Amino acid sequence: MKERIGIYAGSFDPITLGHLDVIRRASTLFDKLIVAVGESSGKAPMFTVPERVALITEACKDLANVKAEAFKGLAVEFARARGALALVRGIRSSADYPGEMQMAAMNRALASGIETVFLPTSPTLAHVSSSLAKEIAHHGGDTLLLVPPSVAKKMAEKRPV
Repeated sequence: MKERIGIYAGSFDPITLGHLDVIRRASTLFDKLIVAVGESSGKAPMFTVPERVALITEACKDLANVKAEAFKGLAVEFARARGALALVRGIRSSADYPGEMQMAAMNRALASGIETVFLPTSPTLAHVSSSLAKEIAHHGGDTLLLVPPSVAKKMAEKRPV
């Protein structure tokens, strides 16, 4: 039987507790889940792509079937190259839905054999975003409500004094 591979693609700058919630739940649906780290288009990243891959690897070390990888280009093309059957997308609120549906339709047009699986973030984490974590870190605030401890530590190290 063919290995069921899922791809959860994003910039993950940085990985948040919301991302981890989606990763943990998606990891139960697939034999292998690849967290695909892409470049942040139009954004000044806090972490380089290799740093983000390392942060995700550390945060997911207890999930044996989860691997972080960098990619360039379209997520759907990365998914096709890895033999994935689905792209995983996290949805925080109904505001995310229209854009995610548009992306899912485009991905289906580009690669009809790759499904999109939507996982709503747990309600207690719906307010969490990478942008919010970076803003709080920039002002010296406590990011532990938003990111794993290892990420909070790295964010604090990046903060200008």
